[in-house]
Amino acid sequence: MNDASWQVPHAEEIELFDKKCDYCVVIPVINEGERIRSQLRAMKPLAEQVDILIADGGSTDGSLVPEFLRSVGVRTLLVKKDKGKLSAQLRIAYAYALRQGYKGVITVDGNNKDGVEAIPDFIRHLDKGYGLVQGSRYVKGGQAINTPVVRDLAIRLLHAPIISLAARHRYTDTTNGFRGYSREYLLDPRVQPFRDVFNLYELLAYMSVKAPRLGYPTIEIPVTRRYPDSGEVPTKISHFRGNLLLLRTLFHLFTGAYEPSRIQEGPKL
Repeated sequence: MNDASWQVPHAEEIELFDKKCDYCVVIPVINEGERIRSQLRAMKPLAEQVDILIADGGSTDGSLVPEFLRSVGVRTLLVKKDKGKLSAQLRIAYAYALRQGYKGVITVDGNNKDGVEAIPDFIRHLDKGYGLVQGSRYVKGGQAINTPVVRDLAIRLLHAPIISLAARHRYTDTTNGFRGYSREYLLDPRVQPFRDVFNLYELLAYMSVKAPRLGYPTIEIPVTRRYPDSGEVPTKISHFRGNLLLLRTLFHLFTGAYEPSRIQEGPKL
């Protein structure tokens, strides 16, 4: 593994336990308060099957103190000390995971909306040789609970069809961050996820497109995604800004602007 050219944001690494599993689950999070704490409590029984890594974007709410994380079985806390949003956090965590020798990486959001009981199913599929395992609330066995109507329509009518077209592979739930990648896929020189061009929210869509186009076995498996029954929907980006960034990312994907061979100057805005 040659990581000399990787562009990875600076981060603080706080290791609470030694590596003990073949796979890890990465949880990107920032200021999720009791939501992330509840999720980690639910994940504690899984700590014997998968190492838990937190990719913190710089939380200030006190929810991720090491004493608590240790009590729920978190292996490592990675705290971003650099610019960037979700994609920057993921680059930090994926680089750490690969350098630690994990066979694959599972990612799940840290806002307590996902049914974490599906994590062992991701491991099983990665062990079968899949390069990308995408969680979907829309395939048989999946559950979409209280999904906001606007978000549901955007996924079904805009995001999933465009990503599917660009990937030449049918997806149903392309905005879902609950997914798994094989080590081989992450290290493929034709992918190169460790680039500064992936700094906001671009990386997930890019990885969805590249896997099937490069011939990696790709599958959607059923998951549950539950939004609150009432009140504010947990999100870190406004609908307007989110849709604008989404359209820009889709445009760059469709024009091949994120391809490693075209990245010298970065995609034009």
